[in-house]
Amino acid sequence: MQTKVLRKIVKIDEEKCNGCGACVPACVEGALQIIDGKARLIKEIYCDGLGACLGECPQGAIIIEEREAEEFNEEETKHHLHEKEHAKGELPCGCPGTAVRQFAYPATDEAVPEETVRPRSMLRHWPVQLTLVPPGVPFLQGADVVLAADCVPFAYAGFHHDFLKEHALLVACPKLDDFQAHLSKLTEILRRSDVKSLTVVHMEVPCCSGLVHMAKQAMRLSGKDIPLEEVTIGVKGDRKA
Repeated sequence: MQTKVLRKIVKIDEEKCNGCGACVPACVEGALQIIDGKARLIKEIYCDGLGACLGECPQGAIIIEEREAEEFNEEETKHHLHEKEHAKGELPCGCPGTAVRQFAYPATDEAVPEETVRPRSMLRHWPVQLTLVPPGVPFLQGADVVLAADCVPFAYAGFHHDFLKEHALLVACPKLDDFQAHLSKLTEILRRSDVKSLTVVHMEVPCCSGLVHMAKQAMRLSGKDIPLEEVTIGVKGDRKA
């Protein structure tokens, strides 16, 4: 059992925390994680108490307090980070279904009344999951990109018409996926692709706003300054102002 000492360590106010996940990538020791919709300190030995995560919380839910806690263990933290990195590397499946593809569609027959035509998919490429998209693929070069939360296309009926037309698509979940891995991938995409604009479409639930934070941080890390638009979709499928 670890000996407890009086030292500085992070404290999270669960009342203020909305689970956006902005603090998670800011903690280089990997001590923070979103669990049950709230940021949690997963182990005291992973927190060095320096507070790099403080400035990243938009709700001001994280402070540094001095209390009895297990000592920071640098070796255990390195092992923890190694395990996270190893698990992250195993995510892409490498199966044939991840092969990059772009699509071309024939023009709609104008002689047929529009109301009798089944809506056509406006997806222009594959894959779409951020984890599986290689940073330098042609469909991202010079593209207007939509970064959508996983639930958005199910909630918003007009997703294809309003967001996919003439756009490249990236899909991610800021709550259930590996936030740090997504941030690294999006940063590399922005570095290597001449993206013209980025539209982030997320659900109105608080944790989903972490996708906006991810996009802003990726732009900062990549050194790119591109137009960024945020669109919020309600859980009933309405588009918020």
